[in-house]
Amino acid sequence: MSGRPSLTITLVGEAAQMAFGARLAKACRAPLLVYLQGDLGTGKTTLTRGLLRGLGHRGAVKSPTYTLIEPYELDGERIYHLDLYRVGDPGELEYLGLREMLADDAVILIEWPERGEGWLPSPDLWIRLQHRPDGRRIELRGVTQRGEAVINKLTQVL
Repeated sequence: MSGRPSLTITLVGEAAQMAFGARLAKACRAPLLVYLQGDLGTGKTTLTRGLLRGLGHRGAVKSPTYTLIEPYELDGERIYHLDLYRVGDPGELEYLGLREMLADDAVILIEWPERGEGWLPSPDLWIRLQHRPDGRRIELRGVTQRGEAVINKLTQVL
Protein backbone atom coordinates (compact mmCIF):
# COMPACT_ATOMS: atom_id res chain seq x y z
CA MET A 1 0.00 0.00 0.00
CA SER A 2 3.00 2.30 -0.10
CA GLY A 3 2.55 5.35 -2.25
CA ARG A 4 -1.19 5.39 -1.57
CA PRO A 5 -2.67 8.41 0.19
CA SER A 6 -2.89 8.06 3.94
CA LEU A 7 -3.93 10.23 6.84
CA THR A 8 -3.09 9.91 10.54
CA ILE A 9 -4.66 12.05 13.24
CA THR A 10 -5.11 11.97 17.01
CA LEU A 11 -8.55 12.64 18.43
CA VAL A 12 -9.30 13.40 22.08
CA GLY A 13 -12.68 12.32 23.37
CA GLU A 14 -15.88 10.86 22.02
CA ALA A 15 -17.12 14.21 20.67
CA ALA A 16 -13.98 14.56 18.54
CA GLN A 17 -14.45 11.03 17.15
CA MET A 18 -18.10 11.78 16.35
CA ALA A 19 -17.12 15.03 14.62
CA PHE A 20 -14.46 13.25 12.58
CA GLY A 21 -17.01 10.59 11.61
CA ALA A 22 -19.33 13.35 10.37
CA ARG A 23 -16.52 14.84 8.25
CA LEU A 24 -15.75 11.35 6.94
CA ALA A 25 -19.41 11.01 5.92
CA LYS A 26 -19.09 14.01 3.63
CA ALA A 27 -16.23 12.27 1.79
CA CYS A 28 -17.82 8.81 1.46
CA ARG A 29 -19.92 7.83 -1.54
CA ALA A 30 -21.28 4.43 -2.45
CA PRO A 31 -20.11 1.95 -3.43
CA LEU A 32 -17.46 1.92 -0.72
CA LEU A 33 -16.08 -0.88 1.47
CA VAL A 34 -14.45 0.32 4.69
CA TYR A 35 -12.55 -1.82 7.17
CA LEU A 36 -12.50 -0.59 10.78
CA GLN A 37 -9.74 -2.25 12.79
CA GLY A 38 -8.78 -1.73 16.40
CA ASP A 39 -8.87 -3.25 19.84
CA LEU A 40 -12.02 -3.32 21.95
CA GLY A 41 -12.94 0.16 23.11
CA THR A 42 -11.02 2.14 20.49
CA GLY A 43 -14.21 3.69 19.14
CA LYS A 44 -15.03 1.86 15.92
CA THR A 45 -18.76 2.14 16.62
CA THR A 46 -18.39 5.73 17.85
CA LEU A 47 -16.74 6.67 14.55
CA THR A 48 -19.55 4.90 12.67
CA ARG A 49 -22.15 6.72 14.79
CA GLY A 50 -20.56 10.04 13.81
CA LEU A 51 -20.55 9.02 10.15
CA LEU A 52 -24.24 8.08 10.27
CA ARG A 53 -25.10 11.34 12.05
CA GLY A 54 -23.15 13.19 9.35
CA LEU A 55 -25.37 11.51 6.75
CA GLY A 56 -28.49 12.65 8.60
CA HIS A 57 -29.41 9.65 10.76
CA ARG A 58 -31.16 10.81 13.95
CA GLY A 59 -32.09 7.50 15.56
CA ALA A 60 -30.07 5.18 17.75
CA VAL A 61 -26.83 3.72 16.44
CA LYS A 62 -25.97 0.57 18.31
CA SER A 63 -23.06 -1.77 17.96
CA PRO A 64 -24.00 -4.76 15.80
CA THR A 65 -21.96 -7.10 18.01
CA TYR A 66 -24.95 -9.40 18.57
CA THR A 67 -27.05 -8.71 15.48
CA LEU A 68 -23.88 -8.76 13.28
CA ILE A 69 -25.48 -6.34 10.76
CA GLU A 70 -27.29 -3.03 11.18
CA PRO A 71 -28.71 -1.65 7.91
CA TYR A 72 -29.57 2.03 7.38
CA GLU A 73 -31.16 3.90 4.50
CA LEU A 74 -30.59 7.64 4.38
CA ASP A 75 -31.81 9.76 1.48
CA GLY A 76 -31.91 6.69 -0.76
CA GLU A 77 -28.36 5.64 0.15
CA ARG A 78 -27.80 2.31 1.89
CA ILE A 79 -25.26 1.91 4.65
CA TYR A 80 -24.46 -1.43 6.27
CA HIS A 81 -22.62 -1.57 9.59
CA LEU A 82 -21.21 -5.01 10.39
CA ASP A 83 -19.37 -6.30 13.43
CA LEU A 84 -17.66 -9.64 12.78
CA TYR A 85 -16.24 -10.04 16.31
CA ARG A 86 -18.46 -13.06 17.03
CA VAL A 87 -17.87 -14.77 13.67
CA GLY A 88 -16.02 -18.03 14.25
CA ASP A 89 -15.42 -19.02 10.64
CA PRO A 90 -15.26 -16.74 7.56
CA GLY A 91 -17.64 -19.14 5.76
CA GLU A 92 -20.43 -17.91 8.06
CA LEU A 93 -20.44 -14.64 6.09
CA GLU A 94 -22.15 -16.38 3.18
CA TYR A 95 -25.20 -16.99 5.39
CA LEU A 96 -25.39 -13.34 6.42
CA GLY A 97 -26.12 -12.24 2.87
CA LEU A 98 -22.84 -10.36 2.70
CA ARG A 99 -22.26 -11.31 -0.93
CA GLU A 100 -25.48 -9.49 -1.88
CA MET A 101 -24.50 -6.47 0.25
CA LEU A 102 -21.11 -6.29 -1.47
CA ALA A 103 -22.87 -6.27 -4.85
CA ASP A 104 -25.19 -3.49 -3.66
CA ASP A 105 -24.51 0.19 -4.29
CA ALA A 106 -23.86 0.86 -0.60
CA VAL A 107 -21.36 2.07 1.95
CA ILE A 108 -20.30 -0.97 3.98
CA LEU A 109 -18.46 -0.49 7.27
CA ILE A 110 -16.96 -3.66 8.74
CA GLU A 111 -15.60 -3.90 12.26
CA TRP A 112 -13.21 -6.81 12.95
CA PRO A 113 -12.67 -7.59 9.23
CA GLU A 114 -9.81 -9.95 10.12
CA ARG A 115 -12.54 -12.43 11.19
CA GLY A 116 -13.58 -12.62 7.53
CA GLU A 117 -10.06 -13.02 6.17
CA GLY A 118 -9.98 -15.18 3.07
CA TRP A 119 -13.63 -14.49 2.32
CA LEU A 120 -13.88 -10.70 2.30
CA PRO A 121 -12.58 -8.69 -0.65
CA SER A 122 -9.96 -5.99 -0.09
CA PRO A 123 -11.41 -2.75 1.23
CA ASP A 124 -11.50 0.58 -0.53
CA LEU A 125 -10.57 2.33 2.70
CA TRP A 126 -8.75 0.89 5.70
CA ILE A 127 -9.14 2.66 9.07
CA ARG A 128 -7.13 1.61 12.12
CA LEU A 129 -7.97 2.98 15.56
CA GLN A 130 -5.49 2.74 18.44
CA HIS A 131 -5.53 3.70 22.11
CA ARG A 132 -3.08 6.48 22.95
CA PRO A 133 -2.47 8.23 26.28
CA ASP A 134 -3.71 11.47 24.69
CA GLY A 135 -6.76 9.98 22.94
CA ARG A 136 -7.19 7.81 19.87
CA ARG A 137 -4.86 7.56 16.93
CA ILE A 138 -6.79 7.17 13.68
CA GLU A 139 -4.90 6.00 10.61
CA LEU A 140 -6.64 5.91 7.22
CA ARG A 141 -5.25 4.37 4.05
CA GLY A 142 -6.71 4.44 0.59
CA VAL A 143 -6.46 0.94 -0.85
CA THR A 144 -8.33 1.64 -4.09
CA GLN A 145 -9.03 4.77 -6.11
CA ARG A 146 -12.32 5.13 -4.21
CA GLY A 147 -10.47 5.02 -0.91
CA GLU A 148 -7.87 7.47 -2.18
CA ALA A 149 -10.67 9.86 -3.18
CA VAL A 150 -12.06 9.74 0.37
CA ILE A 151 -8.68 10.63 1.86
CA ASN A 152 -8.14 13.42 -0.68
CA LYS A 153 -11.54 14.93 0.18
CA LEU A 154 -10.83 14.61 3.91
CA THR A 155 -7.49 16.36 3.69
CA GLN A 156 -9.22 19.32 2.03
CA VAL A 157 -11.56 19.82 5.01
CA LEU A 158 -9.17 19.10 7.89
